[in-house]
Amino acid sequence: MHQTLISAADLAAHIDDPAWVVVDCRHDLMNLDAGRGAYASGHLPGAVFADIETVLSGAKNGADGVFLGRHPLPDREVLAEALRDFGIDDTTQVVAYDAHGGMFAARLWWLLRWLGHEAVAVLDGGLAAWEAAGQPLTTEVRTRPRGALSVRAPFVPTVTVLEVLDNLESGKRIVIDARAADRYRGENETIDPVGGHIPGAKNRFFKDNLGPDGRFKDAAQLREEFSVLIDDPAAAIMQCGSGVTACHNLLALEVAGLPGAALYPGSWSEWVGDPARPVAKGAA
Repeated sequence: MHQTLISAADLAAHIDDPAWVVVDCRHDLMNLDAGRGAYASGHLPGAVFADIETVLSGAKNGADGVFLGRHPLPDREVLAEALRDFGIDDTTQVVAYDAHGGMFAARLWWLLRWLGHEAVAVLDGGLAAWEAAGQPLTTEVRTRPRGALSVRAPFVPTVTVLEVLDNLESGKRIVIDARAADRYRGENETIDPVGGHIPGAKNRFFKDNLGPDGRFKDAAQLREEFSVLIDDPAAAIMQCGSGVTACHNLLALEVAGLPGAALYPGSWSEWVGDPARPVAKGAA
C-alpha cells in the first residue's frame, strides 16, 4: 500500500492493474478550463480527471449565505459518489498526479484520507517524472466499473474559522501559511480581495517541500526544515489561500514522519470574507 508518495517506476509497474485508479488533478487557478484541456490533450494511461472546482471542492457559500472560501470542502457523501464513478473501492490503490509538483494532487490525497481511505499516494515529480521515465501518454478515455467507496472516520483533522479565531488569543497552536512569501506579506495579491496573513501565522511556501528536480525532499530534510516551525504537529494548523496547497504541506509532514497537523479548509479566502477578522502584513 502506498500512502504518501509513489515513484514513476513503481506506478508504471501497476498502470494496468485493475485494482489501481490513477487520477489526473491538473488545474490552473487563473484558467479553470486548463486542467480538463490538458487531460484531453494527453494523460497517463487509464487516468480519470478530477476537477478541483467541481469535484474536489464544495459550494462557496453556506446555507446561511456565509462565504466559506474559494475551495471549501465538498460534502463527504457527494465526494464519495464522484469517486465511486471513478471506479474507486475501499481496497483501491489511488494515485493522484498533476504537473505542478503535487500542488493539486495533494488535495485529492488529503480528501481521500478525510473520507477514511488509506491507500492513496501522489506521483512524486508528477507528469514530468512520468515522461522523464519514458512512459507514454494517451488521449484514450477508458470506462471503469463503478466503485463502492465507503465513507468512514477521517484520518485527518480539520479546524473551523472560529477555532482559528479563538487561537489568536490562546496561542496554543501554530498556524502555517503555505502561500508564497510575497502573498503572505500582503504583497502582489492577485487572487483574494485582501492581502496579508492571519496574525501569528508563520510562512512555509509549499514549493519549499520540493527539490530542484521537482520531487519531494527526503524525509530527514523535510523533518529538519519543519522542526524550525513546529514543535508538535498535533498542535499545528495548515492553511493557504483556499485550503488546496496547505495539503501539500500536510503531505510533506507525513513524508517527514510528522503526522497529526490539522487543515483549516477555508484558509485565507474565508478569513478575509469577514472584514471584522484581523489581518497582519509584512514578515513574521
